[in-house]
Amino acid sequence: MLSKRKKQNTIKEYARHATDTGSAEVQIALLTKQIAALANHLKTHPKDHHSRRGLLMMVGNRRKFLRYLQTENETRYKKLVKKFEIEA
Repeated sequence: MLSKRKKQNTIKEYARHATDTGSAEVQIALLTKQIAALANHLKTHPKDHHSRRGLLMMVGNRRKFLRYLQTENETRYKKLVKKFEIEA
């Protein structure tokens, strides 16, 4: 899990305006950070199958957000994929 401070910093960095907390860019950024943290956890705890399921669900949600962003705004999509080095 991300700490409250890390989550707020991520939201500030990717928000499109001052009160933006739910745009596709913010959601993708938060999911990407959570996925990285959980992947790191699974390296040290390989038999934690419940967390692995959660990781796969997060990856699926991020994929849906990426697909939505690709159809809505191709330039923002490409920018995020390049920034996070996501294979899409």
